[in-house]
Amino acid sequence: MRSELIVNTRPKSNISENIRTVRTNLEFASASKKLKTILISSSVSGEGKSFISSNLAVAFAQNDKKVLLIDADLRRGRVHDIFNVKNPKGLSNLLLEDDMKEIKHYIAKSDIDNLYVLFRGTIPPNPSELLNSDKMHDIFEIAEEIFDYIIIDGVPAVGLPDALILSKYADAIMLVCAIKYTPMNALVEAKQAFEKIGVPVTGVVVNKVPNIKSNYYTSYYE
Repeated sequence: MRSELIVNTRPKSNISENIRTVRTNLEFASASKKLKTILISSSVSGEGKSFISSNLAVAFAQNDKKVLLIDADLRRGRVHDIFNVKNPKGLSNLLLEDDMKEIKHYIAKSDIDNLYVLFRGTIPPNPSELLNSDKMHDIFEIAEEIFDYIIIDGVPAVGLPDALILSKYADAIMLVCAIKYTPMNALVEAKQAFEKIGVPVTGVVVNKVPNIKSNYYTSYYE
């Protein structure tokens, strides 16, 4: 199985350089305002949201930052596949814990220095309710004391409330779209959904742009 963690396995590739550019822009943005927790969302499924989230987390970790990647897509999260591990107990299971002190038993140390992962866990019957619970707020309070950056792999914003719920924990929101795949009206709808609740989108990552040197390309703008 070919690794999707391109920033780790192919650090000199175009995609790795562009992911690092996204990281650098976010670091510059954090110089003028608090920017510790970053939500990665999209408009529809299949745009590469989890691929971008995971590689961005690696890029921050490679910059000597202690990073937590949270798979908050409790419906179809696939971060465990990207890290090539069997999906263990994770976020959904932690949210059902009575004691938040047990968080250390759910966060996994990855093979990459400085990078820790809170996988999706068991698919629950009530994802939105769990994400909107007081326990979710407690998880972020604890995590922000421990980690330099928290990357949230969220849920597509169109048609589901989960991404909007997660936005209240985030200091920045990045939308992922894919060339020749993402409907423009869906991207606009996703952006407007966040703006309607007073949470502006920080930037957009354009994914899956074929070029001569790579099958993927990312770009960023504010």
